[in-house]
Amino acid sequence: MSTAEQQTAAGPQTAAEPQGAAGPQATAEPQGAADLSYSEVEQELRANVRALVAARSPQASVLARTESAEPVDTGLWRALGAELGVTGLAVPERWGGAGASWRETAVVLEELGRATAAVPYLGSCVLATAALLSVGDGGLLSGLASGERVAALAVPFATAPGAAFPATVEARDGRLTGAVGRVADALTADVLLVPALTADGSPTLWAVDGAAATPLVSLDMTRPLADLRWDGVGGRLLARGPEAVRAVESALNTGAALLAAEQLGVAEWALETTLDYVRTRHQFGRPVGSFQAVKHRLADLWVAVTQLRAVSRSAAAAVATGSPDAQVAASVAQAFASPRRSPPPRRRCSCTAVSASPGSTPRICFSSGPRAPPSRSAPRTGTGPDWPGWSTSPSPYRSRHD
Repeated sequence: MSTAEQQTAAGPQTAAEPQGAAGPQATAEPQGAADLSYSEVEQELRANVRALVAARSPQASVLARTESAEPVDTGLWRALGAELGVTGLAVPERWGGAGASWRETAVVLEELGRATAAVPYLGSCVLATAALLSVGDGGLLSGLASGERVAALAVPFATAPGAAFPATVEARDGRLTGAVGRVADALTADVLLVPALTADGSPTLWAVDGAAATPLVSLDMTRPLADLRWDGVGGRLLARGPEAVRAVESALNTGAALLAAEQLGVAEWALETTLDYVRTRHQFGRPVGSFQAVKHRLADLWVAVTQLRAVSRSAAAAVATGSPDAQVAASVAQAFASPRRSPPPRRRCSCTAVSASPGSTPRICFSSGPRAPPSRSAPRTGTGPDWPGWSTSPSPYRSRHD
């Protein structure tokens, strides 16, 4: 069984073009769907990012860093900007970026998700960059493109596209007062992009150099969250009125679409690691993967990951071309990457490859429940059916022991 990327071109290929001041090129797509296969340039980009991450951020160091006082890998972050230049892929060349598109950015996120790399790429290079591209602030974008500065959009990480404009911060006489909870990548940010309402209820977007931050314990220990508070802090106005609303909406749509790419990377790694494990793990004198029931469940997982790859690539292509269906594509991608738990029509299996300690052999947990590819935000544990070798502990979480 192989996890080689299999994508079917559903229409004529659309070539990437340089971006404009408002973000990735927004020309209308030709009739027919975009080509979702990976281009030669994207494959080369993937190989370079994977090699760098493997050398600078192996799994053992990621696990060790989550227990340290510095969960963010600043060395890897500097290398991504200085050595590969991928921190400014979506930024036009005139502002120091690569002039590529969100499709290339999605490829980088797949690899960072695959390694659960502890860098603020999603917060700075996607959410904040998309908002700044919408307002055309070249000054801040130049710093973000080089990786020398880190920015974060001050909205709760769970905010979905299409949500109402945030109303927890008030802007009065150029000063901000209020609080925002559960902001991703805020602890390492040099600048915060803060949506705020004026006294008359008009939406605005501000650039603020800092905030009183309270770190939170998040489920994903490689992506720190924080509660932020401002008490009369001054800032620079970036946009007001409909322009501010568009900037926040653009950031949320792009973030949701590209978060699916990151989750795809985790799902692919989990499936590949599981396949390697069931080939080598023996039970009753034969490899676990030779049992027909295991083959069926892994085939279901392969199909689920392949479907996730298709909708993730579609969402990245939609935001890259400024498609009017971008929000729908992002929602579909998130529906596959982060499905709600509901009673399944029949028993299915999901798996998560876990490592008990740095350098140890991964332990694989199968779970019976709704079909759901693993996501970066998924806990690294699982439940198990009554397979030979599974623990019979009364705990609700029954894990397999070597």
